[in-house]
Amino acid sequence: MWTNFFKLRLFCCLLAVLMVVVLVINITQVEYLDHETVSATFIDSSGQFVSSQVTRISRNPYCGYDQQTLSSQERMEEDSLLAALHGQVPDVGPVPFVKSTDPSSSYFVILNSAAFFKVGSQLEVLVHVQDFQRKPKKYGGDYLQARIHSPKLQAGAVGRVVDYQNGFYKVFFTLLWPGKVKVSVSLVHPSEGIRVLQHLQEDKPDRVYFKSLFRSGRISETTECNVCLPGNLPLCNFTDLYTGEPWFCFKPKKLPCSSRITHFKGGYLKGLLTAAESAFFQSGVNIKMPINSSGPDWVTVIPRRIKETNNLELSQSSGTFPSGYYYKDQWRPRKFKMRQFNDPDNITECLQRKVVHLFGDSTIRQWFEYLTTFVPDLVEFNLGSPKNVGPFLAVDQKHNILLRYRCHGPPIRFTTVFSSELRYVANELNGIVGGKNTVVAIAVWSHFSTFPLDVYIRRLRNIRRAVVRLLDRSPKTVVVIRTANAQELGPEVSLFNSDWYNFQLDTILRRMFSGVGVYLVDAWEMTLAHYLPHKLHPDEVIVKNQLDMFLSFVCPFET
Repeated sequence: MWTNFFKLRLFCCLLAVLMVVVLVINITQVEYLDHETVSATFIDSSGQFVSSQVTRISRNPYCGYDQQTLSSQERMEEDSLLAALHGQVPDVGPVPFVKSTDPSSSYFVILNSAAFFKVGSQLEVLVHVQDFQRKPKKYGGDYLQARIHSPKLQAGAVGRVVDYQNGFYKVFFTLLWPGKVKVSVSLVHPSEGIRVLQHLQEDKPDRVYFKSLFRSGRISETTECNVCLPGNLPLCNFTDLYTGEPWFCFKPKKLPCSSRITHFKGGYLKGLLTAAESAFFQSGVNIKMPINSSGPDWVTVIPRRIKETNNLELSQSSGTFPSGYYYKDQWRPRKFKMRQFNDPDNITECLQRKVVHLFGDSTIRQWFEYLTTFVPDLVEFNLGSPKNVGPFLAVDQKHNILLRYRCHGPPIRFTTVFSSELRYVANELNGIVGGKNTVVAIAVWSHFSTFPLDVYIRRLRNIRRAVVRLLDRSPKTVVVIRTANAQELGPEVSLFNSDWYNFQLDTILRRMFSGVGVYLVDAWEMTLAHYLPHKLHPDEVIVKNQLDMFLSFVCPFET
């Protein structure tokens, strides 16, 4: 009996020790996870939930953005965004120009070059980059853009580029129309130039500077302004009280901060690069240069049978890449059927009894200009606003349509904006009641390209909160986000508004607004897939397709 009792006590002691050991291990693991990693769950660009563990990265201390008070979810989201984007550029140390990527020596090969492809088939292209000594590169990080197109059909679509970090890249295309389809691949920037751009983004965010005019009576002074200002000179703090968005100006010597009357772009810093760095940014050499094929650069695509076509349409509803394609110069989204608003009366009928708010930069101001030019009954009301700045207002009294445009708050590189008109989009959204006759469109991206990504993430976070509140109180409000777009690039523009910068902003915007209940006008793909040259302000045919998509969200086909 005592022997059995002793054995039972020994067993209980061993079990207790084991439980303590397990508890200590679990606590250690939890602490490790809390300090070293973050489990990130988000919706990717295809609408699928993705769960991963992201190592918490060091933040840029710019303006104290690393000290923001964020919830655990916001911190987790920001870590996942920054980790994904910062991991794109390999650090291989200084590289001489002759060892940098040479697009004329690089080439691509169509891998699965069957005799015929069917509509809906996948096309794979292998890109091999070489340097100016015609030697293969051993690392990745180059920024490539790729598309398929059929000039006679005015058709085009973008490809998805995968970097294998060894000098090889794969581009994946979905063949979406029949006929002869040509492949085009371009080097936007070599990886060596991308590292320079990354350095400028993190260490020279003030390379675009802003100013404000202060005036009282006959006395006026102009001082420099920005999200963050160096030195210990007295400052005027114009940080927004509601969103917490920071903005400062050096304090005038004779005037109070309250005497500020205008905001404007001061200019662009010069001499940002060394001679060696400048070699990575040469027009006609390594900026947006084509990469040629080492064999055929086209394939023949045959139509699918009717039954196969129906299955293809069903498979497209899951949100596959790309989001759409051009055919006969008309954009065709793959997730829904887009209407064509070719007659002004069609637009008037769609917008009747509606209030339309356009917030953002000059790329969404193009929508206001297109609508007021194309629709004769939509008459602009002269508010006396500076040209190309706003705010602008247009009215169709007969059909009870009100169209507004207002630029977003600083940083904004416009010529002259009255300080009283510097409004943050989040605050404007908070003042909108909403409802089934309210439409909101937002485009905020271009003016953030020179800043660390934290600055843009903060701005979008504030806008997203306001959008969520608007949709909570008025679920029938239509909210549309216009994405970034590619543009023409030269040596100087690349340092301030490179497609690489804007691709990062576009990636962040898509992820942060996934699952929020907003519609997306994919201006990025609509620019890259088109045959016209890239422009910051795309040509009218592209803007028309953007407006057709926007209006299709407002007035979809009746089902």
